[in-house]
Amino acid sequence: MLQFFTALRDAKVPVSLKEYLTLLGALDRGLAEHDVEAFYFLSRTALVKDEAHLDRFDRVFGTVFKGLETLGEAVEPAAIPEEWLRKLAEKYLTEAEKAELKALGWDKLFETLKQRLAEQKGRHQGGSKWIGTGGTSPFGAYGYNPEGIRIGQDRNRNFRAVKVWDKREFKDLDDEREIGARNMRLALRRLRRFARTGAAEELDLDGTIRASARQGYIDVKLRPERRNAVKVLLFLDVGGSMDWHIEQAEALFSAARSEFKHLAHFYFHNCPYEAVWTENRRRHEARTPLLDVIRTYGSDYRLVFVGDASMSPYEIATPGGSVEHWNEEAGAVWMQRLLDHFPKAAWLNPVPETHWGYTQSIGMVQRLIAGRMFPLTLEGLDAAARALVR
Repeated sequence: MLQFFTALRDAKVPVSLKEYLTLLGALDRGLAEHDVEAFYFLSRTALVKDEAHLDRFDRVFGTVFKGLETLGEAVEPAAIPEEWLRKLAEKYLTEAEKAELKALGWDKLFETLKQRLAEQKGRHQGGSKWIGTGGTSPFGAYGYNPEGIRIGQDRNRNFRAVKVWDKREFKDLDDEREIGARNMRLALRRLRRFARTGAAEELDLDGTIRASARQGYIDVKLRPERRNAVKVLLFLDVGGSMDWHIEQAEALFSAARSEFKHLAHFYFHNCPYEAVWTENRRRHEARTPLLDVIRTYGSDYRLVFVGDASMSPYEIATPGGSVEHWNEEAGAVWMQRLLDHFPKAAWLNPVPETHWGYTQSIGMVQRLIAGRMFPLTLEGLDAAARALVR
């Protein structure tokens, strides 16, 4: 039977797992009575929703059950993959149904969660109140709520959670990734414009030989260092929706590592808070207080954020708003401390600029950084470079 289901899917007959389970339930109740012809009509009724697919269904049925005289030869015990069954718990709502759901609001959300934790005694699925799965409750997994706390779900589905009650692991960006794309090679040339200080720190051997030969004595010539002497502090957003942009972020990170002599980098998730880190695998144990970053690096560093700025507005504006931990001060407070210390700053956003207006948090970050947000494109890098040398 499982072979029949997968063959129909391969033939582009739109059969859902729910319809397949309905057919199995009908067989358990003896509706086909081990008659192949009766099974044909039963399965066609359960699995085919559009007569345009009848011909494909007939061809698959004839291939899979060719030569069978009784249904017992076709129906053998087969384990349904556990992942398929878990998917049945997921809640899918229409846009109209979603619009009917109301957010509790920040304070009410956490007050209600405390009540549920105190009252709930068992597992729940499909409801609108308790901590559970596949419902419209603000607490749980695989459901939908306009603002909720995600508990026990492996990844984003609707990007609506304002808190995540899980320990998530992120990977470091690869700083040795080969930059093959032409636009990133050109980006390097834009990045060189950050600031050539012009400090004569390197011996110009060819120029010294020419000048000495012309003058008749040793005439040492110096030239600006070939590598940028500018100091760059790179803040890289990782995890969540940034996973979609990891190739762009890695290419830029690799380019910066190869170009800048004075470069330091730190990771953050969504918005900088009281601590950042340099290794994602140790981000829970080896964190650097953001105040230490401010004390360590002088205000002559250029601060460059790389992130999609796509998050819950609470993460920027509200104490405790961080999706992963309880922050005593709002993300905007920490952002402002960074910008007060590093006046030359810019934000590079991999989200296409035409989409920025659809995300409230992008507008909030734009205002915080005084409009110095630029798309992670060739033109955007050029504009960011000009902003950083003003």
